[in-house]
Amino acid sequence: MTSEQLAWLIRRHGVEMTALSGGSHIGAILSVADIMGVLYTDILKFDKDDPEWDGRDRFILSKGHSGASVYAALAENGFFSVEELKTHYADGSRLSGHVSHHLPGVDFSTGSLGHGLSVAAGRALAAKQDGKEFRSFVVLGDGECNEGSVWEAAEFANHFKLDNLVAIVDHNHMQSLDYCNNTLEVNMEKRWKGFDWNVIVVDGHDHDALRTALTDTSNPEHKPTVVIANTVKGKGISFMQNDILWHYRFPHEGWEYNCAVNELHQIMPEGVVDPYTPDGCPEMVPDPDGLKHTVSETYHPTYYTREVEER
Repeated sequence: MTSEQLAWLIRRHGVEMTALSGGSHIGAILSVADIMGVLYTDILKFDKDDPEWDGRDRFILSKGHSGASVYAALAENGFFSVEELKTHYADGSRLSGHVSHHLPGVDFSTGSLGHGLSVAAGRALAAKQDGKEFRSFVVLGDGECNEGSVWEAAEFANHFKLDNLVAIVDHNHMQSLDYCNNTLEVNMEKRWKGFDWNVIVVDGHDHDALRTALTDTSNPEHKPTVVIANTVKGKGISFMQNDILWHYRFPHEGWEYNCAVNELHQIMPEGVVDPYTPDGCPEMVPDPDGLKHTVSETYHPTYYTREVEER
């Protein structure tokens, strides 16, 4: 499987998982899909038949609200059945809304933002102390980089020259209820350089650029590496792109779901089969009035009560 094929499948699984569960964060799942596709096809060392293999690279999806992306990547790589993805968010499911370590292939539960880099740095230091050669990878959200613990870990990693640590920032420029710069402005490149990291800036949807940046992160000064991947929130589905509404909303039955699936079919790579709607969905015209919800309405508990009653 190519990285492009896996990234497409992550997007398609993400739409299905959030639609079935009524879960959130499809916009963030779509923005990180290409990063995850490249990591799980071309970069990470792992063994699906031995998830605890000591020689594996360690990986943490610190922005754990995008957990559907790592679940999809693991399922497509044979860690567990693709069919299990349909249980996302369900009572008793192993696929909790935020990433759970109870799944094979998941090293660390996440969702409480700001913790992933600290754990990844600790594992990188342990690898050096134990003479092991694995790399420690972590994917962070740009909004997550407002957490002070991120910068404490960045300082720690620089001090110990953890050149086996690789952070990737999914820099989609949106967080929670607004644009990042309206919430707490951070010059991402300048900030990481200020902590003396090896900083690489790429288009986070360019698979060749991601592969080049991540394949070999060694450097003469033994600095930890951060790849700032500039992405588009909602990438791949036009009416979700750069719309903060889709941080919390899921694709509802009707034109939202149908149009999302059909747009993905328009960019489906050769050799991929849609496991849910192989022939796409009946054509529907997007309803511009159907998305005239404010973010506060979407996030408000009474809104969810109304949606549940309607369903």
